[in-house]
Amino acid sequence: MFDPVILIADILKVSIIFFILLNAGGLLTWVERKQAAVIQHRIGANRALLLLSTKVERFGALNGPLNLILPILAPPINFLLRPLGKLGLFHALADGGKMLFKEDFMPTGAHPFLFQLAPFLAVVPAFMVACVIPFGPDIEVMGRTIPLQIASLDMGILFFFAFGGIAVYSAAIGGWASGNKFALLGSIRASAQMISYEVAYGLAIVGTMMVFGTVRLDEMVVQQGELLFGFLPAWGVVMQPLGFLLFYTALLAEGKRVPFDLPEGESEIVAGYFTEYSGMKFGTFFMAEFIEVFIGAAMISVLFFGGWQVPYLYETGFVFPWGGTFNMPTFMVVVTQVGAMFAKILFFCWLNVQIRWTLLRFRFDQLIRLGWKFMLPAALANIFITGLVMVLMDS
Repeated sequence: MFDPVILIADILKVSIIFFILLNAGGLLTWVERKQAAVIQHRIGANRALLLLSTKVERFGALNGPLNLILPILAPPINFLLRPLGKLGLFHALADGGKMLFKEDFMPTGAHPFLFQLAPFLAVVPAFMVACVIPFGPDIEVMGRTIPLQIASLDMGILFFFAFGGIAVYSAAIGGWASGNKFALLGSIRASAQMISYEVAYGLAIVGTMMVFGTVRLDEMVVQQGELLFGFLPAWGVVMQPLGFLLFYTALLAEGKRVPFDLPEGESEIVAGYFTEYSGMKFGTFFMAEFIEVFIGAAMISVLFFGGWQVPYLYETGFVFPWGGTFNMPTFMVVVTQVGAMFAKILFFCWLNVQIRWTLLRFRFDQLIRLGWKFMLPAALANIFITGLVMVLMDS
């Protein structure tokens, strides 16, 4: 039955998540620049200013009224914008404008259709995966229960792996369709890397599914609101520490980030699989990489760090194991839980960038050896140990 309230809620959720992902991609480019500057003892991006002019010289009939208003409004607005410009926050806007107007060419010998398809295969799966991530608890709106999740699917984790695995096709297709040997080498590296880590990537999460007994992401988050031994949050990282380490390592490899950035390898193969891309096609690849960082941080938070759960926070407020309570209105509880979810995401985004500027790139033989000879056996051992512990606990 058609329900306009549910429809409006769904439209709002899609719009908000789409807005957050687009802005997260731009903001993380600034985070990476500034964090690299801090680590390397540099100033970093600090010269992009976006200021209002106090005078309008065009627009015809509007010239008069605007010339009266702008001298009044421009100084206080510029006073607020100037510190942001000195922090370099407008560099993302400058990059977007540059890519939007930069020449978009196709190299001779490239496959026309596949060359243009590859950037979309990089960014669309990232948006699709965001549909199953729960960013907060269910809320009541006009008598309806609204989940703070675009699609509450029974196969949440399977949906994540199904669409998340499509992104590697963009690297493989883009490199081959470019007609460039460096790009082709990058696409081959990406394919080999995906095969090496995709298995461990999936097996690392099997233990978590066994412990929680579900593949629904929202149910996993709800179960992580319980307490172990009366005081310890039942987060996934507590019950699956090895699974967390394996999943996070494989997540870095799947995202082609340092120390697993061999498909790009700037010092070896120019820019890897997107060497021949320019303009907004390059911008799409660039944005997709940082959106994947955000999505990966969200999945880590949901699977292993309680998602939107805050320790000892329940529907009525905080209830501490030692007997203390702190009552809160329902609205503040929901705001706190959603804020906790995004705080966890931002932490893992920061950690991702910190690793990016701390570790060195693996050699390709080291990368393959790590995936097949260490991570795969460790993931299988984690499943065996988890099953053994569950059987012993049941008996």
